[in-house]
Amino acid sequence: MARLSLAACAVVFHLCLLISSSASLRWLSDKSAAVTTAGGVRTRSAYHFQPAKNWQNNFAGPMYHNGLYHFFYQYNPDGVTWGNGNLSWGHSVSVDLVNWFALDAALQPSRSFDANGCWSGSATILPDGSPVMLYTGIDARGDQVQNVAFPKNASDPLLVEWVKPEYNPVIPVPADIKRDDFRDPSTAWLGADGLWRIAVAARVHDVGGATLIYRSKDFLRWERNADPLYLAHAAGMVECPDLFPVSEPGVEVGLPASGAGARHVLKMSVMDTVQDYYVVGRYDDTADTFVPEDDDDCRSWRRLDYGHVYASKSFFDPSKNRRVLWGWANESDSVSDDLVRGWSGAQTVPRKIWLDEDGKQLRQWPVEEIETLRSKRVNLLIPEVNAGGVNEIIGVMGTQADVEVVFEVPALEHADVLEPNWLLDPQSLCGEKGASVPGSVGPFGLLVMASGDMQEHTAVFFRVFRQNDKYKVLMCTDLSRSSTRDGVYKPPYGAFVDMDIEAHGGIISFDGQVDHSVVESFGGGGRTC
Repeated sequence: MARLSLAACAVVFHLCLLISSSASLRWLSDKSAAVTTAGGVRTRSAYHFQPAKNWQNNFAGPMYHNGLYHFFYQYNPDGVTWGNGNLSWGHSVSVDLVNWFALDAALQPSRSFDANGCWSGSATILPDGSPVMLYTGIDARGDQVQNVAFPKNASDPLLVEWVKPEYNPVIPVPADIKRDDFRDPSTAWLGADGLWRIAVAARVHDVGGATLIYRSKDFLRWERNADPLYLAHAAGMVECPDLFPVSEPGVEVGLPASGAGARHVLKMSVMDTVQDYYVVGRYDDTADTFVPEDDDDCRSWRRLDYGHVYASKSFFDPSKNRRVLWGWANESDSVSDDLVRGWSGAQTVPRKIWLDEDGKQLRQWPVEEIETLRSKRVNLLIPEVNAGGVNEIIGVMGTQADVEVVFEVPALEHADVLEPNWLLDPQSLCGEKGASVPGSVGPFGLLVMASGDMQEHTAVFFRVFRQNDKYKVLMCTDLSRSSTRDGVYKPPYGAFVDMDIEAHGGIISFDGQVDHSVVESFGGGGRTC
């Protein structure tokens, strides 16, 4: 039986716990797969996107079209592993980003230009309102080539059938790029010259990782720009590029893909680290180049998520003028575990993203539609939790929750001094100073997915350190006691929350999305996830 408990030092906080019902979210056709259990405990998520069965990885081509959200994702229709040449585009639709209806696969390997798999890509809405897909096909020779697909009937709200023209590929693999290092075309945008642009990930001979720009007037004939959008010399292969404009700092309104004017965010997925990085910068839509406002090495940029997330992608939602982000939460269990469960991989909850007031970092927060799943509210106001204390939230049982907490730290000046080298590797610091290691200000946070005897629990917590005359807030997830089973991957996760806690009156907020085997944490108003 799972419990939600609190572990904190001397803090004052207000907690609002909201339980979501898995019965309210059953959008899959295969209901037997939805109740898969391991050791008698349900592990399949309920409100995180998952197909009924089999393998999924990153999603491709999200869009809002004719009143429906379309979710296309990498899918193996034949099994729970990545597969061998049969990767397809799964397809689901929704009216609210929460409840999804599964459709047949939109793209499957069927032609010489995608005979060995339909890999990642993107959707673009043309000026006449019709969508077009660009995707990477693995052709009969094993080359990664870029293809185009159009809906058979653009007036069909479900867009169930897609046509792949015979003239594909529209962009063959260039001579200066290895056949398996050229993929993931982005959403297209129009430049001031009336030409469409896309970004494509590549590793160029004698250069390194690169994000290339291609231009076209008709989505059929594409010309490569002489200069890349961005070069990642030392990073090796980078994947899944995402370039998008942002509003002024602190303004939560999203912007559609565009060229000149607004500042832009460039996000890349780095294979060497299996992590997603982003930076704010300036995009020149004449030269088609991007200049970061931070360090030039993408591996030193900020991470979109400091947990187990990769190959994220965003899209502009015109129905609510917001930019929405998803990320792939890939499995860390063994293949044999996946085979027993019958599925592998989940998506994060959709997150609204915008530029923070500081103009340097993105803020992320679960989309407001998640709140429609709330069915039971528990409000607690605990005046003080003594150091080392654990307070159980009585009457709350289950493994699904939307948790909102506000912690107030009354005495920041007692914080431990921050060692300079700790700034370089906060994840290791979270491991060194886990939830059971006492400190002057912290750890304080939550113990979620806690068993009745507390032998199993996942700790999500904060620590505060003093650095000269400022304070640094560390946010961690400690998985060391998340399972008593041997051989389970249980690393620490964590990062510093880039905020001035003193200026906020010693207050830091937390939002947690708990969904069976998935725990998503948002610290400091979504500054660190």
